[in-house]
Amino acid sequence: MANSPQSKKRARQNERRFTINKARRSRIRTYLRKVEEAIASGDKDAAAAALRAAQPELMRGVTKGVFHKNTASRKISRLSSRVKALG
Repeated sequence: MANSPQSKKRARQNERRFTINKARRSRIRTYLRKVEEAIASGDKDAAAAALRAAQPELMRGVTKGVFHKNTASRKISRLSSRVKALG
C-alpha cells in the first residue's frame, strides 16, 4: 500500500494510465481480429482494407508505449504476407 504522498500520486497515475492503455490495446486487438476474420473468409479485398486500417492503429500503439516497435512490425509483416497469399 502506498504511504508517502508521492507514492499515492504515482499509484493514481498508474491506475489512470492502465485504463487508457487497456482501452488502446483492446481497440488494436479489434482491428487485428477484423483482419484475421477477413483472411479466414478468403476475401482478399476486405483483408487488404482491414490491414490498411490496422497498420496506423498498431503503430500508434507503439508511439504510445503499448507495444514494442518490433512486435508491431512483426504482426504487420505476418498479416500482410498472409493477405498477399490469398491471391
